[in-house]
Amino acid sequence: MYTESVVPTMDKLIIYQIFTRLFGNQNTTNRPYGSRDENGVGKFNDINEAALKAIRQFGASHIWFTGIIEHATETNYSAQGIRPDDPIVVKGRAGSPYAVKDYYDVDPDLAVDVPNRMAEFEALVLRTHSHGLKVIIDFVPNHVARQYQSDSKPAGIADLGQNDDTSLAFSSANNFYYLPGQQFISPDQDPLHHHADSASVPKLKEFPAKVTGSGSLTATPDINDWYETVKLNYGYNVFDGSAHFNPIPATWHQMLDILLFWAEKGVDGFRCDMAHLVPVAFWNWAIGRVKQRYPRLIFIAEIYDPGLYRSFIFEGRFDYLYDKVGLYDAVRRLMEGHGSCYELTSVWQHESGDFAQHMLRFLETHDEQRIASRFFTNDPWAAIPGMTLTATMHTGPVLLYFGQEIGVCAEGAEGFSGDDGRTTIFDYWGLPDWQGWLNKGRYDGAGLTDNQRSLRAFYQQLNHLVTNSDAIQNGYFYDLQYANDNGQGPGYDAHQVYSYLRYTERQQLLIVCNFSSDKTYSTTITIPQAAFGAMKKEAAQTYWFNDIFMSDTRIETSGLAGVPIQLPPRSVRIFEIKSQKKSYF
Repeated sequence: MYTESVVPTMDKLIIYQIFTRLFGNQNTTNRPYGSRDENGVGKFNDINEAALKAIRQFGASHIWFTGIIEHATETNYSAQGIRPDDPIVVKGRAGSPYAVKDYYDVDPDLAVDVPNRMAEFEALVLRTHSHGLKVIIDFVPNHVARQYQSDSKPAGIADLGQNDDTSLAFSSANNFYYLPGQQFISPDQDPLHHHADSASVPKLKEFPAKVTGSGSLTATPDINDWYETVKLNYGYNVFDGSAHFNPIPATWHQMLDILLFWAEKGVDGFRCDMAHLVPVAFWNWAIGRVKQRYPRLIFIAEIYDPGLYRSFIFEGRFDYLYDKVGLYDAVRRLMEGHGSCYELTSVWQHESGDFAQHMLRFLETHDEQRIASRFFTNDPWAAIPGMTLTATMHTGPVLLYFGQEIGVCAEGAEGFSGDDGRTTIFDYWGLPDWQGWLNKGRYDGAGLTDNQRSLRAFYQQLNHLVTNSDAIQNGYFYDLQYANDNGQGPGYDAHQVYSYLRYTERQQLLIVCNFSSDKTYSTTITIPQAAFGAMKKEAAQTYWFNDIFMSDTRIETSGLAGVPIQLPPRSVRIFEIKSQKKSYF
């Protein structure tokens, strides 16, 4: 059954995610578990004018710089006054960017001159803004590194855990949760993985044990757990499920100060890691206060519980939420050859109304497997229908992960995470697939293959279509599956083919996607009379259907007769509907 979506206001951001440590690294020694000096590391300064110009020309509006805030690492920076970390609670040689060890500092790996690291980050923010791009960084509110200690916090700010009463398992005045009488024991006892630069690195002695970042209530977390982190306490008692938000818990005030600290640095938004593990009451309180001072700053929630979506938007005040358990999962199944387009209709129905424009859609992030890997499709071109639909189905923002556009495949074990189809977030590494675009810091693609250039051209063309289309930016949505299923559209396989309209008064588009990897469909797309009425067009009139995306196809047909098309495997058609004569409907 057709239901219109509410037209939003310009939420169609195009966010380009950079894993900062890897993006500019020209070294491809790639020794598993290699050190910073062996394998190299990208710097703030590597994201130069050429890189930013290319990203802007690519069609991005925002850059999400991943891994900016200082996190636990095996690399020893004690000579620069930075407290080293016990390798037994560091994942990989470089460490996880989501094990923050100082919320008020940046990762020293990313600086050319470590003592001047914050100034180098601030220069990157200014450089990014000068190219018309906005800056997003991670805010990691749920957990911190086990050896968290800020050596850069402003005067008068209490460090996390500094005033805790460690004899209490829970107190709303504490920053952490404790397991009184228990000693923390790390699951990672393999010395072959520990390459600390100095034998003098202080060893972790955590007693009483703190609750692990995932919320597991054990002093002996599993190797697959978030054992390198500890969970922050926002006044929710993890031991009995009770909430203690009055008076305002200490952690709320401290995390608000951190958000304001980075907002004052000029960042334009926060991607909030595992936001659904933090009480929605905190988000309502904190986001409201941040936006009083920075009303244009955006908040994006990493969230995987659809039951919480509405509360995190309308109570938590988030601008955007991850559309992972929804569109991503449905599209991935289709790309892998075992899904159905019926699922896309279900996703649309769930996210219709005032909801759709708040969903951030993607096919790759640092958490997800690369499309080109053998764990996903083994073919980057399989993304054509999926990415087109992801970018055009709704009015919400779109995310692209660096390297996706040239088919980075992430094959082989890089270090801690092993061979899993993901680009490592734990290790020092150089991406051989990426080097052709990087081209020694020129970011001109001179070393790409013809196939990679063609793939990148597809993504760039899609970005510019999204940016320049009134219907995609601002339009209503109309699902055409019901009108073409059950034999109403001859040759139409509703499991593999998905069709829909996006339209405003100024522009009307018919979009058709074929997800089959081996079938060509010759069919006629039926647009029902009700759909023409919604677009304020006469169904009996003759129209031009002009493909404005990937082909020069031009079809003349009466609205009532349908649109005859041929869809090769993994192809899309985006037709702009043009009247042959002025309509007085």
